[in-house]
Amino acid sequence: MIEYRNIRIALLGAGSVGSQVAGLLIEHRDELAARVGTGLDLVGIAVRDPQRPRDPRIPEALYTTDAESLILGADIVIELMGGLEPARELLLLAMNSGADVITANKALLATHGPELFAAAEQVGAQLYYEAAVGGAIPIIRPLRDSLAGDRVERILGIVNGTTNYILDRMHSQGDSVQEALAEAQRLGYAEADPTADVEGFDAAQKAAILASLAFHTAVPLEAVHREGILGITLEQVAAAQRSGFVIKLLAVCERLTDAERGIDGVSARGHPALVPAAHPLASVHGANNAVFLQAEAAGSLMFYGAGAGGLETASAVLGDVVSAARRHVVGGPGVAESTHADLPALPIAMVTTRYQIGMEVLDRPGVLAQIALVLSDHGVSVETVQQTAAGAEAAAPAATRVIGTHAATEAALAATVHALADSEVVSAVTSVLRVEGVS
Repeated sequence: MIEYRNIRIALLGAGSVGSQVAGLLIEHRDELAARVGTGLDLVGIAVRDPQRPRDPRIPEALYTTDAESLILGADIVIELMGGLEPARELLLLAMNSGADVITANKALLATHGPELFAAAEQVGAQLYYEAAVGGAIPIIRPLRDSLAGDRVERILGIVNGTTNYILDRMHSQGDSVQEALAEAQRLGYAEADPTADVEGFDAAQKAAILASLAFHTAVPLEAVHREGILGITLEQVAAAQRSGFVIKLLAVCERLTDAERGIDGVSARGHPALVPAAHPLASVHGANNAVFLQAEAAGSLMFYGAGAGGLETASAVLGDVVSAARRHVVGGPGVAESTHADLPALPIAMVTTRYQIGMEVLDRPGVLAQIALVLSDHGVSVETVQQTAAGAEAAAPAATRVIGTHAATEAALAATVHALADSEVVSAVTSVLRVEGVS
């Protein structure tokens, strides 16, 4: 057997994930070499400030500010810098110089994925990104490889650990969203600026990546509907529990096919939703992630585990390192992404879903009939009704009513909510949540 020379690895970024990747590459060098069939040499780590105190496992001589020179001398480039630029430019440089690339950068892939995949295909390089969605959970490779011959119908994903922790704490401890967020920040689950998480940007980026993979088509980030969790109240949590639901922030990816309506396309969205308490996703607690997938032949599958953390995410990165290194040893061009179905990314108005609508209504006979008439006028029917009396401080006899609807188009449901808000028997629409995970 001909021995293959050692494979040179360049690392861009030495934050919580990057330092773990570097440390594990050094600590497990012999074990990784046995798995690959040749040695893996970490030749350098590009950082902004080489003098900053860092992981003691990593020799100081590896740190450099010259990312371009480091890339040009590498066989595999791992990008863990984050952000869009210069990450995009450096990955293009790496692939054009003949290197395979590995990234955990979901924002970059959601925004510039088609450009990067096209560049990889043009030069025969491979772009790996298992760590971009779900941290340590293996979901990218199963979608790209194991399920490539199946027809994926739907994905429901808890893909943001910060928001899952917050919502779980609201359900289990009775914290407000702000109290739960403060605790998440104290524990390190949430950043000092949590906007990307709590406003749903992170979930939307991951939805774009999952939808593109699952449905073999490019789904642009701007086509992904996004909502955050800061508007979720304890009243909504209580109403959900009374109805047998929990609230989760979900990435939802669906193949929409309806011959009667002339629809054949893809929907991707990230928003808070009601999940039945008996659904597997309802039991995902704390900062964990899970992806529930439905495929035509494989049926229902669920992938569960730690969705964040330096060590956990490093596990996924190192899995990609081993795959990339084996490809170098065996030889051959990279495998192109299967994103050529060219299905349209459809607006959320074309989705069929269910709503739970909370409202303050007049407490008098005939109110439910009037509400049902409004729904009927928009092609929506009532499935469940909850009512509680308003407090004694109310100026007029009033009640809180929560209506669960049967499935209807998002456009019809949105129009129904507007009509209810204008109804003479409805004082205010206080809550609107979609219901997911109901067959």
